[in-house]
Amino acid sequence: MNGGPLLRLAGLTKDFGGVRAVDRVTLELRPGESLGVIGPNGSGKTTLVNLITGYVKPTEGEVWLRDRRITGRPPYRIARLGVGRTFQMAKPFYHLPAYKNLVVPLTSPRVRGLEGGRYGDRDAAALDLLEDVGFERDSAIPYRPASVLPHGYVKRLELAQCLALRPDLLILDELFSGLSLAEVGSTVPLIEKLQGEGRAIVMIEHRLRELFRIVDRVVVLNFGQVIADGSPAEVMESDAVKKAYLGFEDAS
Repeated sequence: MNGGPLLRLAGLTKDFGGVRAVDRVTLELRPGESLGVIGPNGSGKTTLVNLITGYVKPTEGEVWLRDRRITGRPPYRIARLGVGRTFQMAKPFYHLPAYKNLVVPLTSPRVRGLEGGRYGDRDAAALDLLEDVGFERDSAIPYRPASVLPHGYVKRLELAQCLALRPDLLILDELFSGLSLAEVGSTVPLIEKLQGEGRAIVMIEHRLRELFRIVDRVVVLNFGQVIADGSPAEVMESDAVKKAYLGFEDAS
């Protein structure tokens, strides 16, 4: 985590009519750092990710990736710069076999640039990635249409689509939502492996026990504002966090 920040948000704000969904958020994320973003429902977590990835334009403030201002750029340009994301509701190409879902990211301008214009065997690369995220390579599952896959496989397919882009920053929006304990348990080591490779990771999660096993740092949002920023243990001792989640402050 040496050097300057990979991601920097400066006073990032988003208004929807008279509602302020994100309110002057300022934070930094360094290469190799893992950040959890938590908060009650409606606290602005997904809107914040949409601002970073270009799906929503800010009312005020800026987003920087390394030394490049990316505020308001379209999502495909931000993806080309090395930002991959998943969604709360996975959005695969449902009519395609699972492994064919990875052909688009594996032939993207970003990957082509990183590989010096060479594609290699895309189908083999797709199967390798699916195996990495928990697909049984020798089974029929990688060859089935995404539309018939169980929910857990669809979530992991979307993660594989992100990894195919070889992102420097990976943003996971409720990756564990709807997964069984066994599926979460098999996914956690993969996230830890990505951390070991030096990827910066942002995770929005409601499953705090699993999240706190993974991340270095946690930011807590409430009504669009950052109310705590620190280690998992530090933020959960915060009176402001207890009040946001439980509705009351610690009486001690």
